[in-house]
Amino acid sequence: MTTTASDRESLEADVISLCQEMIRIPSVNFGDGKGDERAIAEYVVAKLAEVKLEAKIYESAPGRCNVVLNIAGHDQSRPGLVVHGHLDVVPANADDWSMDPFGGEIRDGMIWGRGALDMKNMDAMILAVVRKWALSGYKPPRNIVVVFFADEEAGSLFGSRWMVREHPEVFAGCTEAISEVGGFSVTVGEGTRLYFVEAAQKGIHWMKLTARGRAGHGSMINDENAVTALAHAVAKIGSHEWPQRYTKTVQILFQRIAQATGKKYDDNDLRPLLKEFGSTARMIGATLQNTANPTLLEAGYKTNVIPQTASALIDGRFLPGYEDELNTTIRQLIGPDIEIETITRDIALEVDFEGDLVDAMCQAILTEDPDGIPVPYLLSGGTDNKALSDLGIVGFGFSPLKLPPELDFASLFHGVDERVPLEGLKFGVHVLEKFLKNS
Repeated sequence: MTTTASDRESLEADVISLCQEMIRIPSVNFGDGKGDERAIAEYVVAKLAEVKLEAKIYESAPGRCNVVLNIAGHDQSRPGLVVHGHLDVVPANADDWSMDPFGGEIRDGMIWGRGALDMKNMDAMILAVVRKWALSGYKPPRNIVVVFFADEEAGSLFGSRWMVREHPEVFAGCTEAISEVGGFSVTVGEGTRLYFVEAAQKGIHWMKLTARGRAGHGSMINDENAVTALAHAVAKIGSHEWPQRYTKTVQILFQRIAQATGKKYDDNDLRPLLKEFGSTARMIGATLQNTANPTLLEAGYKTNVIPQTASALIDGRFLPGYEDELNTTIRQLIGPDIEIETITRDIALEVDFEGDLVDAMCQAILTEDPDGIPVPYLLSGGTDNKALSDLGIVGFGFSPLKLPPELDFASLFHGVDERVPLEGLKFGVHVLEKFLKNS
């Protein structure tokens, strides 16, 4: 089937419209079970129904909705592919934004709004492609299970975790998956565009530290002050310099960066190359080591009362293979008297950047950008691919975008004035379609 200029323009117009409309549905996830994806799930179902595609909503709790669409492929003997996104977004304070965070407006060649990058852009790309296929009667080479999950922004308990546990039959026969935060361009050196495909993720250990002491009057000497003990522990964690640990994915990425920029590659210390990453250096720097950041403190209720307990939350992230090092180091830093409670724990992932699926991703990128260089990278955060891995499904981050060199892509995730370039979105939807047609 030959793709005409009119076909391309129609697909581009649809993905832009879908992205805008999805942003205008404020599917905010406040955490602690406070979220509601019902309206946007129904929107997705309606948009699929327009082209005679029947999707099903799986409601894990009131308002917490997951959407599943099955697309039959030509070769039923091949394992299926899961193509997934999430429907929820993090909160946005409108007073901080220069645009309405739920307006989906176009300005300066970009669509602005919460979810523009995380991840209603990819949701819109998926919808646009399958809608086009339905209208043309196209059938992909293998079965595709399209899933839009709930609750990704707060631990996936009502989304992918629940679906994997309660409805594993949805994913039966599937062995591979693609989702968010991958396939985006990073310009390095003299204009070389690398496309970062996510092949690994750090693991998560969110923990609560609690110090216990002797309550008393604020005017008295107290050598068992829980606040003081906790403050010492938190300061040690926050100022700790973690050792450099380079996984195979990180080594491949930095070797490619060195080749593209002509800079020296030193396997003993990759940090000098970080400056070559531009605005993504902060995110990539976090993949060279474990991290543990204090994020919340809680103690006391009155100035002149020394509380009996004090607590802190720590966001710990560990590299594949280094979970024990994270936990052992935290215990050594804080000493034996501070209690540690696990709030959330999830695995790290790392897969080989090779095989037919990877070849299909790389070829799709090169078809739209022959000068691009696809490379693997390790994500400092996590995605719903972690949950799917419990079913033996191998996942990659592949939501392609061609980005202008000056755009600080990493800072826009969960940030103020989140936005996605129109040209990047158009590029992405064509790459995604080419990949799915050849995967």
